[in-house]
This record gives sequence, structure tokens and C-alpha cells, in this order.
Amino acid sequence: MTWLSQAARIATRELRGGLAGFRIFLACLALGVAAIAAVGSVRVSITEGLQREGRVILGGDAEVEFSYRFATDQELDLLRSFATEVSAAVDFRSMAATAQGPDADRALTQVKAVDALYPLTGAVALEPDIPLAEALAGDSVVVHPVLADRLGLEMGDSLWLGTKAFTITARLIREPDAGAAGFGLGPRTLVRTEALDGSGLLSSGSLFETDYRLTLPPETTDAQLDALEVQVETAFADAGARWRDRRNASPQVARFVDRIGSFLVLVGLAGLAVGGVGVSAAVRAYLDRKTPVIATLKTIGAEGRTIFAAYLMQIGVLAAVGVAIGLVLGAIIPLLAAPFISTQLPVPVAFGIHGGPLAEAALYGALTALIFTLWPLARTEQVRAASLFRDASGPARGWPRKRYVAALAASAVILIGASALLSGIPLLALYAAGAILVALGILVLAAWGVRALSRRLARTGTARGTPSLRLALGAVGGPGGEATAVVLSLGLGLTVLAAVGQIDANMRAAIDRDLPQVAPSYFFVDIQPDQLPGFLDRVENDPAVSRVDAAPMLGGVVQTLAGRPAADFDHWVTRGDRRISFADSLPEGTRITGGTWWPEGYDGPPQVSFAQEEADELGVEIGDEVTMNILGRDLTATVTSFREVDFSTGGIGFVMVFNEAALRGAPHTWLSTVYATPEAEAQILRDVAGDAPNITAVRVRDAIDLVTEALSALAAATSWGAGATLLTGFVVLIGAAAAGERGRVFEASVLKTLGATRRTILTSFAIRSALLGAAAGIVAIIGGALAGWGVLTFVMDAPYAFEPLSALVIVVGGALATLLAGLAFAWRPLAARPARVLRSQD
Repeated sequence: MTWLSQAARIATRELRGGLAGFRIFLACLALGVAAIAAVGSVRVSITEGLQREGRVILGGDAEVEFSYRFATDQELDLLRSFATEVSAAVDFRSMAATAQGPDADRALTQVKAVDALYPLTGAVALEPDIPLAEALAGDSVVVHPVLADRLGLEMGDSLWLGTKAFTITARLIREPDAGAAGFGLGPRTLVRTEALDGSGLLSSGSLFETDYRLTLPPETTDAQLDALEVQVETAFADAGARWRDRRNASPQVARFVDRIGSFLVLVGLAGLAVGGVGVSAAVRAYLDRKTPVIATLKTIGAEGRTIFAAYLMQIGVLAAVGVAIGLVLGAIIPLLAAPFISTQLPVPVAFGIHGGPLAEAALYGALTALIFTLWPLARTEQVRAASLFRDASGPARGWPRKRYVAALAASAVILIGASALLSGIPLLALYAAGAILVALGILVLAAWGVRALSRRLARTGTARGTPSLRLALGAVGGPGGEATAVVLSLGLGLTVLAAVGQIDANMRAAIDRDLPQVAPSYFFVDIQPDQLPGFLDRVENDPAVSRVDAAPMLGGVVQTLAGRPAADFDHWVTRGDRRISFADSLPEGTRITGGTWWPEGYDGPPQVSFAQEEADELGVEIGDEVTMNILGRDLTATVTSFREVDFSTGGIGFVMVFNEAALRGAPHTWLSTVYATPEAEAQILRDVAGDAPNITAVRVRDAIDLVTEALSALAAATSWGAGATLLTGFVVLIGAAAAGERGRVFEASVLKTLGATRRTILTSFAIRSALLGAAAGIVAIIGGALAGWGVLTFVMDAPYAFEPLSALVIVVGGALATLLAGLAFAWRPLAARPARVLRSQD
């Protein structure tokens, strides 16, 4: 019989004893795997939903988008040459009003002007249930219920868009292509494109997008879609057109889901690391109880490798059970949460059992189990046969052999590499892995420091005069205590929660406290050049207005940047259309950080001033060229200066400002920000809209509320991930308390024999638990503050300020949790009879 078969027989017989002692092991592993599997399953469900229903979400098989203009006849002829149907939809913001004049009620709306073919795919749901063609006949509109309720309008009432009145014929219940629309500040209004004639909303220089949805032959393959994309981009290379097809129907949603899903997987890995501490503690406690068995096996001739393999097989089987439980939970939880998740997203979600994320979670779980069990398993070789007869020998100490250390390091490298490769955000994954390793190291050092400090304090006069305190300090500082297990398990969980709390508090402070102090009341857009004097006369002469800024504005699409195509940059500046401006002299308050501004009256080759921060991110330098497509024409300008632009103030800010002569003849409108008292906002809006109904007003507070709502959703999702990590930490904490129960029984018996009362013993246990919990909380505050600072500074590029309330909650919560766990396992030691316990030690 080979040593492997011997190991298998030993493992099989040991497993017949059941799962006693491994419940914490299974719980820790299952919770970590379940969290990662659930997050991954939701992410894949959304992604597959986007792919499966991409045609409906997009509104066709493909889409070609133009900014601030319609396609020319030649461009339409090209689209019709390979598409069976072409439908045009115009998307823009406007003010909706109940009447003309200053006394009317107004609200911002996102208008979609459609043709008779809309929608090419899917169906529009209306209330009452009438055909869309009937609802949009003549000068009619369909409005979202939120807009109708906000303005107090019913069916048959008039709704003014610009200078034209429309009749409301239905409410919009479902818009099939809503998921492709992206970010919108106002509720939707549907109208026929031709009905907008005479409204003054689509005049020269107005900000709007025209989307041409295409129906392609059913047999069109992905390869043919790629070929069509290349054909369109080549033909429209100088037209500023952008291609999108059913495979990427909602890139904003897909990008957000991918990023937040990847981030939550990293949070789940932190939870697995917490669980790994519990796994290691459970294995170590189990092997300590098996010391007589191991010694017996060595006495009868078993080799060290046989014993190692036997217990590795046992742990492997149990790890497989824990991973399987986690996979089942990770597959079921998204299905149970499907109704809630579906209502929170504007796109369909293909819920189901997805093999990819389950396999990824299983890999993480298996590697975590291996990493955290190798060390205690390797130390089984240090158990001597004499341990069978010499109880004082205790558990094995010292380092295992080099081959086990090498195997452990290799497993850790594989785990970190897999997380970097599979998460989709490799740099952040490596940073997260490094942070977890550093946190574990700091927590081990903190546990050592707590033990050393406790030993020192136990010898002070105060401790000597307080028996309960001295007993607690002696237990924390003594050998074989639970300080390391508690500080590691609870500390890492609290660190993750503290980091989330710091990030959430800082982001909310940036929005709720900083921006309202300096942000304007309104953005006014689509101000025609001939309307600007009257607009400025109204707002600048109002005593309630403290400041007015105005700048010309038009839109364009970045084609090339620093000699490279825009598609080579994964940055918001090169993604989609970009608002730009022009100026002759240096605008007031502008600070040049590099290069020089062009002289007044400059009329030479086009020049552009670039925002310093965005230039640094994109690698743009003075002398580089930028090519932008503006209304179908390419404009190439040389970067001659950098400016400081602070977008966080909510004021006017452009990444690129051109010299005036370069864009003097281009159709444009004006953008203005108005800073006024809250009481004057409504009257300003009424006066401006009454004089110029085409001007659109965006209330900054409404935009901030939308950002706050999105931030709250993100914070909630992250908090759930951190909560799962903390729950795992509590499980490990309970395991540590349960594992120490036997030692406390003996300790309580000795103390009772020496005359200690139950009150003294219980107080000692309580102080011990509270001290360890407070230590874990304090370390978590430091780690969470550092992690929060790192994420806000280097990932979110936002200012950081320490948030004390969240930190206080962490410390109190950690101390309370450890106290409750310790007291829960204190009653049996207090009830034990000293004579029976001490007799069993003879």
C-alpha cells in the first residue's frame, strides 16, 4: 500500500467523525464564496441582458449618431444602401411650460422627436392604451407621468415647448429604448420631429443629437457588423458620426455595471481574506485536538508526508463542501433578488445560473482555503511521538519547511494574479491585494502590540488593585491567547467597513456641503447670440443676483489628439461629443499653468487652451495638435497653453477653449450661469422663459440631487459588500470565542478554587473582550482612514477629510460585538464545577 493510499484511508476514517469543529470553517468559506458568486452572477446577468436585448435597447440593429445637426442627403443615401429601414430620432433638453408668459409653470424635460417609423424594435406603452401614431398625430405630445404630475396637466391640456403649444394625448409608461438614452436631467416627452417646426428649438447652434436607427437584414453576422462599422466610420471620417450596434447598446450602463461589479468582487475578496483567518483558526484548533492522534500515527511508523496528505485530503473535502455551499447561495441570492434589481435598472436583466462567475468564485474560495490551511497543516510534521505521553509539549511552534512556504507563496501569487486578470481592473486589483496583505500584517503587529501592552499594564499599580482588570490583561497578554484571532478577524472586517464609511462620508460632504456654497442657481443654455443682451440685462440688474458668467458654446467630437486617434484614449474627454468654447482675451479669473495665451485680435492658425488636469491624464503637451469635428467639418488646432479648471465648483468650465477667430463663423449659442438667492430663482426662471421660451434652464440643485441619488445607490451596493465582509468577521469572532471556551472553563475553575467570585470572573471576561474589540476598532480606523484617503486621492481624485463620527461607530461597534461574543460563551465556564474540571486534568 502506497503512502497516498494510506493517507486516503486515514482521511476517510477521520471524516466519519462528522463536521464537529468545522462549522466555522464552512461558514467562513461559504460566506466569502457566496458574496463573490452573487456579485459576479448579477454582473453577468446584466451584461447578458444587454447583449440579448441589445436590439430593443438600441432601437434597431445599429445606430449612427450626429451631434448638433441632421445627416445630409448623401449620408442618408449611404445608410439606406445597406439598411432595410432608417428611422431618425432627435434628442435634446427643453423647458416645458403650461402657457406662455412669466406666470406659467415650467419644468425641464428631455425631448425625443421621432418619425413615423419609431420604434423600429420593441413597443411603446401608453396610458390610455392607444397606438403611438394616433397619440402623436398633428401637434400632439406624449409625456412621462412625472412631468404631467409636476406641472399638474391632464389629457387634452396644452404643453408648450419653445414657442409652440402641443396637446397632451397620452402618458408614457414604457420607452423601449430608454436604456440607450444615457443620463437625462428631465422626464421624457415624445413628439413628431416635423411638429417642432415653428417652436424655435432646433435652430442653428442648438444642442441636440440626431440618432439614425437602422434595421439590417436578419442574416447580418457580427463580422458583417464589424465591416459596416468600418465602412461608416471611413465614409463619415470627417462628419463627426459615431457608430453603435446591438452588441453595445448601452455602453454607459455596461461600463458602470462592469466597474462596480469588479469593485464589489474585490470587496468580496477582502471578505474571503477575513474568512481565511477563520479557516486557519479552525484548522489550527482541529489539529491541536488531533495532536494525540498524530503522535500515535508517528509512533506506529506513519511518515510525515502521509500524515500531511491525510489531513490535507480531509481539509480539501471540507473546503469543497464549503465552496459548494457558497456557490449554491451565490446562485440563489440573485434569483431571489431579481424583482428588486430589475426595478432599479433601465435595461433588461437575464437572470439565471451563470457558470463563469461561479467558477471564478470557486477558484477564489479554493485558493483561499489552500493558502490559509497550508501553514497549520505543514506544522503537523513538527508533532513528535513524545506528545502522546507528554501533555505539556503543546501545539507545534516554529516555521514549516521551505517547500510549504514556497507552495503558500505560489498560491498567493496565483490568487492575486487571478483577481487582477478576472476583475477587469487589474491595477486596482493589485492595489487591493497589496492593501489586504498590508492590513493583515498591520493587524498581526497590532495583536502583538496589544499583547505586549497588556503584559506591561498588568504589572502596574492600578491593575494590581483591580483583580478583574489584572486577570483580563494577563489573559490578553499571556501565551496561547485569542488576541491575534480576534484582532485579525474583526479588525479586517471593520477596516473594510471603515474605509467604505470614510469614502461615503467624504463624497456626500463634497456634494451636500461644498458644492451648494459655490454652485450657481441655474445653467441657462441655448441662448441665441441676438438674445444675449436682453438676457444679461435681466439677470445682471437683479439685486438678488450676485454673479453672472457667460461664454459662447458649441459642440464637437474629438477626432485625433496628440497625433493619435481618439479611440486610443479611454477617457471621458474623447468619448462622445464635447462642449467647447472660444475667446479672444483671457477670461476673468482664468489661471494659466503652462504655455501662453494668444494675443488679443489673434487671427493666425487655430490655437487651443487645454485644461491642465485633463491634459496630464491624456498625456497632452504644449505643441500637440487637437483635431475636432464641429458640425461636420474638421478643425485642427495647436495646444499653446494649459489652464486650471475646477469642475467641482459647478460653474462654467471647458476642457478646450479655442481662439475666437478659429470659430468665429461657426453657429453657436451661449451658456450662462446665474448665482442668485433661492427666493429669487423662480422669478428669474419665469422672466427669462417668458421672454425667450427656447432658452433651457437647468437647475443645479436638481442635477446635484440626481448625482446624490446615484452616489447613494453606489454607496448602498458597496455597503452591502462591506457588510458581507463584516458578517464573515463576526462568524470568525464567534469561532474564536467558541474555540477559547474550553480554556476559559479551566481558567474559571482555577480562579474559583483560588477564591474568585463569579462576578470577578465574568467582569474579567467582559473586560478582555472589550479590550480586544476596541483594539480591533482602533486599528480599523487607522486602516480605513488610509484606505479611504488612497481611494479618494488616487482613484476618485477628490479631497479627503477624516470623518470622526463613522470612526467612533466603528470602535464602539467592534468593542460591543466582541463583548457580546465573549459573554455568550462565558456562561458555561462560569457554571462549571471546579472539582470535576480539575480532576479531568490529572
